[in-house]
Amino acid sequence: MTKHLLSIDDVSRDDIDSLLKLTDGSADLRTRRIPRSPALRGKTVAWLFYEDSTRTRLSFETAAKTLSADTLNFSVNSSSVNKGESLRDTVETIGAMGVDGIVVRHSCAGVPQRIANWIDAPSSNIAVINAGDGAHEHPTQALLDLYTATKHLGSLEGKHIAFVGDIRHSRVARSGAAAFAKMGAQVTLVAPQTLLPPSLEGWQAEATNDFDSVLAEVDICYLLRMQLERQNAALVPSLREYRAEYGLNQTRAKRLKDSALIMHPGPMNRDVEIAGDVADHPNAVITDQVSNGVALRMAVLFNLLAVTDDDDATSAAVTDDDDATSAAVADDGDATSDAVTDEMDPS
Repeated sequence: MTKHLLSIDDVSRDDIDSLLKLTDGSADLRTRRIPRSPALRGKTVAWLFYEDSTRTRLSFETAAKTLSADTLNFSVNSSSVNKGESLRDTVETIGAMGVDGIVVRHSCAGVPQRIANWIDAPSSNIAVINAGDGAHEHPTQALLDLYTATKHLGSLEGKHIAFVGDIRHSRVARSGAAAFAKMGAQVTLVAPQTLLPPSLEGWQAEATNDFDSVLAEVDICYLLRMQLERQNAALVPSLREYRAEYGLNQTRAKRLKDSALIMHPGPMNRDVEIAGDVADHPNAVITDQVSNGVALRMAVLFNLLAVTDDDDATSAAVTDDDDATSAAVADDGDATSDAVTDEMDPS
């Protein structure tokens, strides 16, 4: 895995397998009486969110605190951005405070890559994690979706996933399609023509305008909300007509396979892309996605901030395939936990 996580292109299939295995240990920790590990004690993570967020920001913050990292909260509304400070000056100011990681969300595509370029001096060890950049990418969402799907379906090789909705403006669909394809899944994009990408070049997916034609075939029905804040034109006649053609209602849900998963990245627009009663369907794993997001982001933070070239023993202790995996990541006091953290916390 590279120094930063900016795109699904930054992780290979082997990297993904390792992260998902590490996420198992993180998930185990979250079930314990005291869900804390000292694995990132002494590390500091800054949140640089220029867009509103509930799930992603709280998920990252919970993940960091569970691993005992310190956090710096940046609020655009109460920052020097309102005095004219540039993005670069803000980043360099935060970097000068000695942070180890920056988690960034921005409305403009490419901002996380630009930040990584600014701070990639030979003496810098700051890791940049993309928490969503415009309509471009959202890699940790894709990874948590992979984890959620594998926990319910096992291997994704040969499985069929349909992303349904506003594909054109969705960073979730772009990262998700690439991630599921890497794991051997068949990917179909379902949307009216106005909400499909102008070109499918670079997408490892097929596309259709007919939602009903794929319902009986898919193993995962992944619904996307209308990204009204990114649209600058009326791309559908009305939300009512969109719901009639592309909303997952009870009638359509009954045509899915018995084992098919219903997924949504949130926030949901109930009774638009998904009917309220379908959101509460037994096969809907939407809250699982939220819970797994914390565990997956713990794995990402640990991988980028705790594991270094000189830390092979630590890495091995965390990723060992036997029962010590969960204990190494999660245990809050015994010798196994110390094996993970002794190089960071000799005491």
